[in-house]
Parts: sequence; C-alpha cells; structure tokens
Amino acid sequence: MTIPCPFGSHRAIGGGLPQPAERLDPSLPIRANELLIEVAALNLDSSSMRQIAESCGHDQGRMRARIAEIVRARGKMHNPVTGSGGVLIGRVKQIGPDFPNRDLAVGDTICTLVSLSLTPLALSDIGTIDAEAATVTARGHAILFASGLYAKLPADIPQRTAMALCDVAGAPGHVLKMAQPGMTICVLGTGRAGLLSLCAARQAMGRNGTLIGLDASATSLERARDLNVADHLAIADLRDPVATHDIVADMTGGKPADLTIATTNAPGCEGAAILATRPKGRILFFSMATSFTAAALTAEGVGRDVEMIIGNGYTEGWVETAFALYRAFPKLARAFHGT
Repeated sequence: MTIPCPFGSHRAIGGGLPQPAERLDPSLPIRANELLIEVAALNLDSSSMRQIAESCGHDQGRMRARIAEIVRARGKMHNPVTGSGGVLIGRVKQIGPDFPNRDLAVGDTICTLVSLSLTPLALSDIGTIDAEAATVTARGHAILFASGLYAKLPADIPQRTAMALCDVAGAPGHVLKMAQPGMTICVLGTGRAGLLSLCAARQAMGRNGTLIGLDASATSLERARDLNVADHLAIADLRDPVATHDIVADMTGGKPADLTIATTNAPGCEGAAILATRPKGRILFFSMATSFTAAALTAEGVGRDVEMIIGNGYTEGWVETAFALYRAFPKLARAFHGT
C-alpha cells in the first residue's frame, strides 16, 4: 500500500508539490496522515483580496462567484493572478491515525498556518465578504497534510483577529529578529502586516533609532499614528520610487534606511523599497505583490548593492510573536477590528 506523501504530492494533479500545482484533489475520505477541517472562514492574502475586489468592481455577488470559481477549478484558494492564498479557521472534524497529532482533538478550532494556495479545499457556501479585512465567511472542508502547520486560537483574542494575525505573523516575526537599536527602519505599507512590523521594530529598537511608515492611504496612516510607535509617517505613492526616496531623505537628513520592510498589497513597489534603502542595507519583501524579477533587475539598474530577503511566511516563533505584539500594543485592536 502506497504511503501518502507528508508534503501532499499525492493530491497534486499531475504530481509535484501542492503549492505550484495547477489543481489539487480535495476529495474525501482523508488519507491516514491527513487532518480534516470543517471550514468557518477564510482570510485571503491582502494582494489576492485586492485583486479580486478590483476585478469584480467590489460587487459582493461577483466576488463570491469569483472565489467559488477559483476553488472549484483549482481545488484550493490559489488566485491565478497574484499566485497567493491566505489562511483559514475551522473546526477539526477528523484526525487521521497517522497524522502527527500535536495535542489536537476533534472539535478544536484551529487556524491553518500554511497557505490556501497549497491546501485542498472544497466550499459548499460562500457568505459575507469583508474586503477591507480580507475575510470571507464560508462553509466546506479543507485538508491539512502531515507537514502542515496550524495554531490553536487563544481564548483572549477574537477568532477573526487571531486568524488575521496568523496570516501576517511572518512579517513581525522576521522584523523582530532583524531590527536593532540605532537603525533607521522604513516600513512600506501600513496595513496589518505593516502595523505589526512597526510594533515589532519599535520593540526591538526601543527608542534608539528612527522608525518610518509610508502608505498611500490616509486611513491606514491614521491607524499607524494611533499606535504612537513611528517617528515619521507620511502619505506616499509607493509605486513612485524617486518620490519615495525623496520623502525618506527629507525625514532622515539624507540618510536612507538600514532596513526596509515592504508589506504593500499593490504591485510595482520594488523600486521604492530599493531606493529607500542604503547601499549594503537590507530589504524584507513581505508582499505577495512583489515581482522578484523586477526587484533584482531594478537593484542592478540603479547600482544599489542591497540584500533582498524573501519574506518566508514561516519563521520560528512567528505566531507567538504576533499574538504577543497584539497583547503588548493594545491599540492594535483598533486597527485589526477596523474601529
């Protein structure tokens, strides 16, 4: 008897790993080393939700139909335009006998910590969509592979908020390890990942250093201002690299950032991140809208020797970091609840 692959290749139509696969098989029953989840809600990647909302004219009916179409065609929520997914919350319905059970029980509510772009998914109903929060109420089932990561949701944080924190936890997890006192740090995009990154940077730096936040949205910047962690905040078109460079230079007396964190959900911001960063500085690209081809060729074209880091959604301790930041900075609740 063939042992199912712990990485899920047995559900990839045509073979290979499930993330790059064109289509997955979400059919039941589950295999012996899999976990079955009864879906309650999806939290789409911010870039994916933005693309779907804009392409559907922000019409709820059209957006529901588009999400249903993607899941039906691909057996997963893998946006073919952005290439990104998100995470989900749901109730554990069945645990395969060979699944590496980490103190799970049937009935537990969990959040998946692997992308929806590699998670077998079948939906029977799609309900309310909150485009700003990137959440989708849904019913159906999802399958987690033996290698899949998940988190039990803490009792002191609302479920939807915990799900959103899990989705972007990689950003502050990396920032907390990269930021150091005395640095100039620039965060491009002050959505949820950006706000958590600002808090992580301030926690790591203390008050020794300069922390900058830039965004095109006045509403997002107001939420960042409410946190009182950044030294400078400004509206900026992050698709305009020269203008972004000039804004950062004005704020710092001509000193580019030692570390830039790009969390925007809009494409075309690679140049802004590169010009905002000093030679030999570092850039964390934590955005599914990033073109790594554009980033590499732009850095070459402007003669900027910078270390560019792909924002792996997983880094050790990342979820605990996000939950801890949420508790340490109470005003994050306003940003995550949209109030």
